[in-house]
Parts: sequence; C-alpha cells; structure tokens
Amino acid sequence: MTKAKLFAAVAVVTMLVATASMKITHAAEGNSLAALAGTVSSQADGPMEGVLVGAKREGSTISTWVVSNAQGQYSFPRDRMQPGRYAISIRAVGYELPAATSADVHSNETRLDLPLTKITRPMKIATQMSNAELIMSAPGTPAQRNQLGGCVNCHTLQRVFFSHFDPLEMSVVAARMPRHTNNSSPMHPWFRPQEGPLPAITEPTSLGRYLSSINLSATDAFQFPLKTLPRPKGKGTQVIYTVYDLPRPYASPHDVAFDADGNAWYSDFNSQYFGKLDVKTGKVVEYSPPLRRLGQIAQGGLQIDVDKQGRVYYGNMSQLQIVRLDPKTGKMETFQLPTPESTWGDAHLTMIDPEHMDVDGHLWINIAFDNGAESGGTWHIDLAKNKWTPVKYAQGSPSARAYDVVADSQNNAWGMQMTNDKLWKTDAKTLQTTWYDFPTKGAGCRRGHMDAQDRIWCGVFNGNRLAMFDTKTLKFTEWTVPTEWTRPYDAQYDDKAYAWTAGMDNDIAVRLNVATGEFTQYLLPHETNVRHVEVQKSGALSSLWLGDQHGNTLIKIEPLAP
Repeated sequence: MTKAKLFAAVAVVTMLVATASMKITHAAEGNSLAALAGTVSSQADGPMEGVLVGAKREGSTISTWVVSNAQGQYSFPRDRMQPGRYAISIRAVGYELPAATSADVHSNETRLDLPLTKITRPMKIATQMSNAELIMSAPGTPAQRNQLGGCVNCHTLQRVFFSHFDPLEMSVVAARMPRHTNNSSPMHPWFRPQEGPLPAITEPTSLGRYLSSINLSATDAFQFPLKTLPRPKGKGTQVIYTVYDLPRPYASPHDVAFDADGNAWYSDFNSQYFGKLDVKTGKVVEYSPPLRRLGQIAQGGLQIDVDKQGRVYYGNMSQLQIVRLDPKTGKMETFQLPTPESTWGDAHLTMIDPEHMDVDGHLWINIAFDNGAESGGTWHIDLAKNKWTPVKYAQGSPSARAYDVVADSQNNAWGMQMTNDKLWKTDAKTLQTTWYDFPTKGAGCRRGHMDAQDRIWCGVFNGNRLAMFDTKTLKFTEWTVPTEWTRPYDAQYDDKAYAWTAGMDNDIAVRLNVATGEFTQYLLPHETNVRHVEVQKSGALSSLWLGDQHGNTLIKIEPLAP
C-alpha cells in the first residue's frame, strides 16, 4: 500500500470511529438559535433527508421531534429545549440507532451526529412499517386487501402478519373479531352484546384462508416483498412535533378540543375518562363521569367539544349519556337518553355538537344502534328541559343514519356517513331533511367540521379524498390525497388558507393549500391511529392536533413553512 493510500485509509477509519462514537461537541460562545443539532447519515446512504429525530428530557412527559433536511441536518430550536439530559429517538423505516443515545443540552449549542445502521432483515423492517405499508405489501385482490383495513380499528396489522394461525384457526379468530366493539384494544377487549355463543367453524372460510396466506403459519419469513413509503422531503421536513404523554399508560385519546384558555381537552375512547392538558406544562387533569350501565359493556366516549360559555361536552358512548362539565365551577352534569333501556341493545351515543347552541338552546347528537333500532340516529335536544326529539325521515327517503353530525351557524344539523355518498341537512326549526349528492359516487364522508363560512370540510374515508361542501351555493369540491391508504377520517379548514386531514393507516398528517391544491405530508413520530383532527388556528400558520387512539399521547404538528 502506498503512503497516500495508507493515509487515506487511516482518515476514513478515523472518521467512521468518530461518527460511530456519536461524540457530542459544543459550539463556541454565541447566540446560537439551536439547542441541539447534528447530521443524520448512514454508511450506505450518506446524509439522509426525512429522518424524524425525537428528544425527551429525563423526567418529562413531553417530547419534541424534528426532521432532517436535504443535507441530513436536523436542529432543535432553543426555545423548545430546557437544559438537561435528553433521550434521543429516530423514525426511519429500515434504519435504527446502533445503541441507546442521549445528549446533554447546555446553554450553548450541543452537536450530536447520528450515524444510523441500515436494517437488512425484512422481518425486522416489518416491525417498523405502518399499517398502510403492510397493506400495500400484502398480495391479494383489492377486495382482500380492503378487508385488512377493518383490523386497524383495534390494533396494528403486525398482529395479523406475525401471527401463526393456520386457515381454520384464523377463520375462528376472524369470526370473533367483529364481536369486539370498535373502541376495543388489546388492553380493553370490549365485546358487543351477543345472543348465544359463536357458531362452530369446522371448515376454513375464505377470509381465514387469505389471512393465513400472508402470515407466518407455514413459514418463518414473509413470501412477498415489503413495500415502504418514501421518507419525507422538502416542506414535509419543515415541521416541529410536540408529543404529550398522558398519565394512564392505557389511555386512548380519540378527540381533541380547545377552550378559550388554550387548554386541550381530550376524550378517552375505551375508558371512563376525559381530560384536560395544559399545553405549556404538560400537566393533565382527568375526570371520570358516573357509570350508568354496568357489566361487560364498552365504556369511554367519542366526541368532546366546548360551547361558547366554555362548558365541556362529552359523548359518553355506551353509557348513553351526555356529560357536561363547567371547568369554572367544577360542576358535572349528565343527561340520559329517555327511551326504555330494553330498546338500547348495543347502543352508543357518539357525536355531539354544542357549537351553536346559543342560537336556539338546542344540542345535536348522534346515537348509533348496531341492532338497527329505530331510536338510533340524530337527536335534537333541549338540555334545559331535558327534552330529546329524534329526527324522523319521510317514507321513501334516502338512508340517513349519520356517523357524524355538525351544526351550521343557524344551528341546522348536517349529517354524513362513510358508506353514503350524500350529505344531508336537517332544519333546526322544522326538522325536515334535504339530501345532497356527492359528485363522486361510491364513498361518503366519515367525519367533518363546519368552517366560518358555513362550509363543510370532511374526510372521504373510503375514497381517499377530502371534500368541501358550500352550504350556501350547494356546490361540492373534492381533492384526492397523494398517498394511498391515507383514508381521511376527518378534515378541518383553518379559516385562512389550509385544510388538514389524517387517517388510521399510514401515520401521515396532510395539509392542503386550498388556493393552489398543493399537498404537504408530515410523517408522524410513531404509529398513530387517527380518528379526529383538530386545527389550532392561531399563529401565522395553523397547527394540527391529533389523539393517538392506540397510544397514550396527544400530538401537535407545527409547520415551519407555508
């Protein structure tokens, strides 16, 4: 070896050793804007764009995440990090930190380069993949792969793909799963009320055969290539995430709403709690409504909202009650469905919209009755008189069993359902209903919000689209989101420039520039089963809040670029 080659080899080894040690250095004295910064790279790729980097201070319930840019550089703003020791995490499918990593953040900038190891074992990569990536990877017909989307209500698809059930065993499992409520989880496997035991299954079903063909029942490795989505780039890297841990490790936040003081209120989907988060300190106060229905029946709640007086409303699902809390006085009230309990069956009070109660004193709610009871559907309620009036539809009317119901500025109700390609209006004074057809057939909206112009923004869940309906001009506008299996669950406009959405599968929050049609996608810091979106409209750019229904966190997404 020549002397030049020897020196070059020594230089390369020295560089690799220095990188692998992840040595921390401090910048010179000065007014640096960064508290912690560095470069993310791998030996295989060099500097890496689109790697999410998280930092969590010891003893804190709040973590902050940023994303590396096109040069592989990441940076935590100084105003987001107090001095202390931080645990460092990353998200990049197919890569990992070679060891537990931490950084001591001081008054000057701390530098920490992050050399990642590329994972070569497909089975290990699969543990990092989103539900969408697993669905994209699975062989089968579109109809078969669509069935996988039903599994993510309660758990991730890793439970399916890494299972070892043979076709008959999987048929039994697949037959049992629909008996769980949609707010079930491995920690809370709530069952729907059922008559009689599960019928005996002696032969594999078509679904059981399909699921066992993609799991590990016959092999110790997947017999199909894994398909992953690209990492964030461009504007998708210009973002800061704040992740708040909730005090109960099994908390299941579904909806988020804000009061006038900026506190975030959240509903718990599978436990009898709702809570208030102080977004500055991370302090959480939880409230537990009284139980009305006992036994093996789903607890928890779905929608939470705040009226113009600052009172909090909670749709307490299978307890079939509205819970109202006045945070100023601490007074909690409950209002119960007046119909006989014998008609309730598997009923759950889900959606609740007090936004425009000031117009006429009435509240709109939605009740889902899976047994098809006529008393399900939308109700118009005068809480002062505890008078509940169900909305009736004329014979021959289109199916109007709403999933979500939102109120316009005149407190008229607008209904939507993900399997119904219509929106419908129920007049607050006459309770008469009018239907409006989506231009694209085959799918409807799952949930939505009314904006300041009385326009409905909603997520076309099964159509991978956003929709906006102007209730004054009666015109629809639709946008197809750029990544498959986003399945927009909900949507909201910030009343300035951007509409936001997210879904249950691909761990991506999506922002739409309404004027230009430009989409920006933000990969979330961890697997996040999103049911509801809440836009915080303050500031130069709006931010998005999400509850992680499969985890115990609330997540704030703050774009840094228009």
